[in-house]
Amino acid sequence: MLSEKLVQEINTQIKYELESAHLYMAMAAYCDAEDLPGFSNFFKVQVEEERFHAMKFYNYLNDMGERIILHGLEEPNNNYSSVLDAFQKSLKHEEFVTKRIYMLMDIANEEKEHATISFLKWFIDEQVEEISTFTAVVKKLQRVSDNPAGLYMLDDELAQRVFTPPAADTGN
Repeated sequence: MLSEKLVQEINTQIKYELESAHLYMAMAAYCDAEDLPGFSNFFKVQVEEERFHAMKFYNYLNDMGERIILHGLEEPNNNYSSVLDAFQKSLKHEEFVTKRIYMLMDIANEEKEHATISFLKWFIDEQVEEISTFTAVVKKLQRVSDNPAGLYMLDDELAQRVFTPPAADTGN
């Protein structure tokens, strides 16, 4: 049985994962409006990842016999000054989510909740990958800042991104 504090924080994390999906869908819509379908695809794939993350937390609480409580979502920002601006804000958002995951791990460690510690290790590794991915795109966008051909080449590259759930992992 998990502590009330840990259950509340994991329920809050479900909200943040769903808000991340909501935010990235707004960024996809911005990219579509800018006629950048590859960048839009990148964010749409990110939406699927964030929903997958939310369901991992959901399923974990359910598997542990705890009550899932869904919270309302904040309205996402729908306006960006550029694709670079959207990715910079995405990176900051992923840094925030990383701090949340670390905070969950801190609680699990304090409470010696070993099942939760084991569960959260996957998310810590995932956040390293998320930060790395967003940082790489930000750097590429900075490099092609005044080069429309470079922007479109990057758009083509990001159009290839697909969501593939981890092997033998269906969200639990």
